[in-house]
Amino acid sequence: MHSAEGGSGSGDKEIPNLQKDEIQNLRHSEQQIQLLEAFFKECPHPDENQRQQLSRELSLDPMQIKFWFQNKRTQTKAQNDRAENNALRSENERFRSENLAMQEVLRKGLCQSCIGSALGEEEKRSVLQRLKIENVLLTEEHRRLIDMQKLAMPPHGIGSFLETPGNLSVGDEMGVTAALDLEQTPWKLQDPTSQLHLSEIEKVEKSLIIGIAASAMDELVELLHLKEPVWIKSATDGRSLIHHDSYYKLFPKANHLKTASARIESSKDSGMVAVAATHLVEMLLDSNKWKDLFPTIINEAGTIEVIDTGEFGGSLNLMYGKIHVLSPLVAPREFYFIRYCRQLNSRTWILVDVSYDFIKQFENAAPTNPQKFPSGCMIEDISNGKSNITWIEHVEVDDKSLTHRLYRDLLCNCQAYGATRWVVTLQRMCERIAFSVGRTMTHKHALEGVIGLPEGRRNLMNLCHRMVKNFCEELSLSDRLDFSHSSASNNSGVRVSLHRSTVQGMPNGLILSAATSLWLPLSYETLFDFFKDEKNRAQWDALSNGNISNEIAHISTGTHPGNCLSIIQPYVPEESNMLILQESCIDPLGAMVIYAPIELPSVIAAVNGEDVAEIPILPSGFVISTDGCTGDGVGASSSSSKSRSSGSLLTVAFQILMCYGTRPRELNMETVSNVHALLSTTIQKIKTALDCSELE
Repeated sequence: MHSAEGGSGSGDKEIPNLQKDEIQNLRHSEQQIQLLEAFFKECPHPDENQRQQLSRELSLDPMQIKFWFQNKRTQTKAQNDRAENNALRSENERFRSENLAMQEVLRKGLCQSCIGSALGEEEKRSVLQRLKIENVLLTEEHRRLIDMQKLAMPPHGIGSFLETPGNLSVGDEMGVTAALDLEQTPWKLQDPTSQLHLSEIEKVEKSLIIGIAASAMDELVELLHLKEPVWIKSATDGRSLIHHDSYYKLFPKANHLKTASARIESSKDSGMVAVAATHLVEMLLDSNKWKDLFPTIINEAGTIEVIDTGEFGGSLNLMYGKIHVLSPLVAPREFYFIRYCRQLNSRTWILVDVSYDFIKQFENAAPTNPQKFPSGCMIEDISNGKSNITWIEHVEVDDKSLTHRLYRDLLCNCQAYGATRWVVTLQRMCERIAFSVGRTMTHKHALEGVIGLPEGRRNLMNLCHRMVKNFCEELSLSDRLDFSHSSASNNSGVRVSLHRSTVQGMPNGLILSAATSLWLPLSYETLFDFFKDEKNRAQWDALSNGNISNEIAHISTGTHPGNCLSIIQPYVPEESNMLILQESCIDPLGAMVIYAPIELPSVIAAVNGEDVAEIPILPSGFVISTDGCTGDGVGASSSSSKSRSSGSLLTVAFQILMCYGTRPRELNMETVSNVHALLSTTIQKIKTALDCSELE
């Protein structure tokens, strides 16, 4: 008996002791947990030294300390997410209750007899459509909250782990990783008014959208192949335009602007571009790449919804675009449109855009919004990575009262937004892309040993591309604190605006932008040569302080010698590391010279392959274009152009970073006047250097 008990006792003593040792290694005492909790409140992310100190004080392994804090952070995050989820669920219930209440009030307040007597058929359809869209927005809000709830909940199998942060051994690294991934789970809160998901509105809108896209595609294909009498040559400048009497016989339009100042802009052009057709189609269908491809035309772009309809064929997107002329005197144009791309054969694609204001029409938008009739391009793939492109632009606008007289001819002659501008810009940008892979840099400075590798050259070209994009975006001075000034500069006026920088790669703080446009009786080539030559910089650039500047590096971006980016060293003794990064380009419609001060270490970092997005840059520059007048000096619409010969339109824009932390209310009119004076003085210096000082 004793022997049996002794044997049993011996076995019970050995096995439980092993289990107790393991449990002792895994579990923390109540005192240890209290001390860890207290330390967590003060510092939830201890460093290595702090973990070592806790290890000594609590007699725990450093890895146990590390895992305890990881688990504690994960548990705290999960608890906060659950609380936030409950709050969102309550808010969602409130929205749904309000929606039901509003629907009930509307049902009781608008009976069939009242609707029939008070509203016409058109008004009834408008009310019905508005209610449908409101319902879609509330449904989208509900869907978004449900998605957030799913993201906030931990994956299956991790719940028990989160509830017991202390019982994790060193061998459970996979469990730790899975739990920590919850902290990195990304989601994006979307404004329901900024994106209508087709999955929610397809029963109402999808068939209509497909029908409009198919009809627009058929019309564009016909327009691409038709000649006279639908397409005729302009008597003033020889461009191709639509004869609208013939056009409306083939393509009747029921809804269009009916104001006295409404007008039609139509144009067609073609050319060869240095990019493969498939690559070009991909860029045109991606709103971000589309904007990058046309930075001087497109101010904003976005894909509202991608419609995936395999039975329909091709790619069908709902998109938004804001296009502009690079001048503060011309208001941008906004379009909500359908973009449909279809491949006709193995070498040909057709891409069509047609207006469809699926958002604006429910916001009581003014009826004078530009309307895009079926427009777009045909892309034909040819050998050697090149394509032939035929472009058609066809829009109806009512912006005569909004267009400054200096730009009226440019707009009415379809040079500002016409097919030629899209084709020419596309040719120049594709050429720039092609040159980015070639070895086309020359050096005149110690940078020769730095800027030698193709990767560094491409990185520097990307930095310049971002500089040009930021300049074009910042030139649109709308929706900002604005200080208008009259000016003697050809009565064009100077716009001074203030905004806080939110764009990545721009200096952090308040930025004061000043811009104006004026007419000069010189060709745009003459003006471009003047600004491009660094020897003339001392005549207009305040940074040069009257001293000669030197070009120390040069990268070609096109076959024209003026298409290049340069690194310029101004003679400023106290700023030996200060350089100027400049990109210049010229095409048959105009030219640009964009520049920004930059430090030598930033240039070296860029060419060494570092992320250029982190390099702050504040561009200024000049935009030059033809004035839209025909060869005889008479424009298409502005009688004022008869009093002047053909010349060029020059836009000058500066950006100045205010002191960090400056608030808008702290800016007085003296600061604004100083910026205004700087711009006016620069323009007067330019006029003097070009022998145009007699112009007012």
